[in-house]
Amino acid sequence: MKRVAILSDTHGLLRDEVKEELKQADVIIHAGDINTQTIVDELKRYATLYIVRGNNDKEWAEDIPEQLFVTIEGVRFFIIHNKKEIPKDLKEIDVIVYGHSHKYGVNEEKGVLMLNPGSCGKRRFGLEITMCNMSVENGRYTIEKVEIVPETQ
Repeated sequence: MKRVAILSDTHGLLRDEVKEELKQADVIIHAGDINTQTIVDELKRYATLYIVRGNNDKEWAEDIPEQLFVTIEGVRFFIIHNKKEIPKDLKEIDVIVYGHSHKYGVNEEKGVLMLNPGSCGKRRFGLEITMCNMSVENGRYTIEKVEIVPETQ
């Protein structure tokens, strides 16, 4: 079994509460709007990292892909920042991870889990601060929403 920490929209802030979750992870998925190479470097110290570029990730992030396909323990993921840019012809995908809206969301569309972990960086739009943990094994998964209640907003 692999524990996958899924996050997005950190916008240059990796909170202590998020770091505590990352210490338990075997794999990290970040769905973009990282904002600094420093965050990428720090995430790599915790676990295997799969990361895509968001709309706020400019020149410094040119080598980070805009979309990514990855299989973890038999579960097939497609990772992208903006839901509006998901290709219409995706096949053989179990989970689509995206960010951008800063709003946690999970639902199933045509047998595919659509997962937005929300934002665990700077609070924006008055939304809650969230990420997601997923346990993955033998092509199956369970998810857990993680609400971050920071000491500082």
